[in-house]
Amino acid sequence: GTLKLLSEILGNLGINITLLPFAAISRFPEFISPRTRLVVLESPTNPTLRCVDLQSLCTHAHQHNTTILVDNTFATPILQSPLAYGADLVMHSATKYLGGHSDLSAGALCGAKPIIDRCRHINVLTGGTLDPHASFLLIRGMKTLAIRVERVCDNATRLAHALAHHPAVASVFYPGNDPVAEKQMKRPGAMLSIELRGGASAAEKLLTSTRLWTLAPSLGGVESTLSYPVLASHAGLESQWEALGITPALVRLSVGIEAYEDLLADLEQALVA
Repeated sequence: GTLKLLSEILGNLGINITLLPFAAISRFPEFISPRTRLVVLESPTNPTLRCVDLQSLCTHAHQHNTTILVDNTFATPILQSPLAYGADLVMHSATKYLGGHSDLSAGALCGAKPIIDRCRHINVLTGGTLDPHASFLLIRGMKTLAIRVERVCDNATRLAHALAHHPAVASVFYPGNDPVAEKQMKRPGAMLSIELRGGASAAEKLLTSTRLWTLAPSLGGVESTLSYPVLASHAGLESQWEALGITPALVRLSVGIEAYEDLLADLEQALVA
């Protein structure tokens, strides 16, 4: 959604967009010019869960008076605080972990008062104000955010370890041993992806064989979900799959609060179905 917003909507408004793949992040300073006004990034990345060194990137950007906006949806405010590493703005899809129950659609933008006041003024003019009931659901959901995040992180860490040793799994993408994640995140989070040895057919088989895990494009709820990036979040972006590390064998997992043993058992039976 963000990629299409940047390229198809903002691009048509005369705003120049440069897409920088994670593999080229070390060359970030080369892509900054006097005309650069905003850098938008996510960490960990979707769906390969790579982490960006926020402090280093923010330092380089600020040397050119460039504003940094970090999508912190995957990490949540519980696990990572981009503002502490120099980000100017932090956004969340509140539909995900902040709400936590897959029953609302909302977003949040955080930062210093002067820049937020400017953003609020634009928001009032363009619309998008949250309705009272969704606001109530979001406030209620955030009351349990900390304990939900603790539970899903416990489950995800154990699942990542178990799946790394499963014969049907070629690779596990999880920030558990990422030194950048260890520096700026309290825990690795509850999102992970797996690449299957059997390719696209194995991925499609897994997606249709689970009983507890639900096939859904969203994430961050109390329920565990599976997503197939090539047909969901990154559909229509085939030209960028290689740079983003996405293949038809990749399945993304959003780990919920169910019993770990049940989650693992369901994946194991689906992987051999």
